[in-house]
Amino acid sequence: MRLAIVRLALEEDIGSGDVTSRFSVPESRHANGRFLARQDLVVAGLEVLEEIYPEGLELRKRNGDCCADGEIVATVSGSARALLERERVALNFLQRLSGVATLARRYADAVAGTRCRVLDTRKTTPGMRLLEKAAARAGGVVNHRFGLWDAVLIKNNHIAAAGGVRQAIEGARRSGLEIEIEVRTRQELEEALACGAGHLLLDNLTPAEAGAWIREIAGRATVELSGGITLENLRSYAETGADFVSCGAITHSAPAVDLSFRLELA
Repeated sequence: MRLAIVRLALEEDIGSGDVTSRFSVPESRHANGRFLARQDLVVAGLEVLEEIYPEGLELRKRNGDCCADGEIVATVSGSARALLERERVALNFLQRLSGVATLARRYADAVAGTRCRVLDTRKTTPGMRLLEKAAARAGGVVNHRFGLWDAVLIKNNHIAAAGGVRQAIEGARRSGLEIEIEVRTRQELEEALACGAGHLLLDNLTPAEAGAWIREIAGRATVELSGGITLENLRSYAETGADFVSCGAITHSAPAVDLSFRLELA
């Protein structure tokens, strides 16, 4: 998947060829390039640089490293034309993925000292999920399921389609996979616990409401909170005693960070 999206990105940008470089830069010219941080950030996406530049690349940082404004993330050497035609694609990936990692680190730092851990979600850019989840992990949060195939998450529409909480859980057990279920009312909570649900998702509760529900659950299941959780209120949710909070914003709303590419003749 990663190879496919990098190839598509290069094909999309280069097309039949970089006409600017072809006509303005001598074919024999060699150069050195530097990827520079232009703000404090957490680095991610370096595995993509390794695919974009299979030769001449030297990584100065690792995924998950903090990088200060002005620091060199990586250097690359080779044909000046090749470096120029791949510059924008490399920066697009690096800025996007480092943006996810940088935001993820802020979420992870916000729950430091509590028992709670932050989960990412499937709210990712189509085709970019593996890379964005790797970036979130580099930032310090925990990857939730990668798709519909690797874990069972019964949500309100599944409960409605199955005919109830019990029916949904009993049917899902046939998968042999870990089962998580969303509960919205005290009745659904008690029914899920009576069915032996081991992982509960509590959605759109206030911190006070979540704390009351968690005290009632009393360790009988792992608890995840979601819905309306932001950096500003995250700590309050983490202090309810929840095991996890899940935040789609880490991937769907992370702003790109500022990185640049500087080229010099070899």
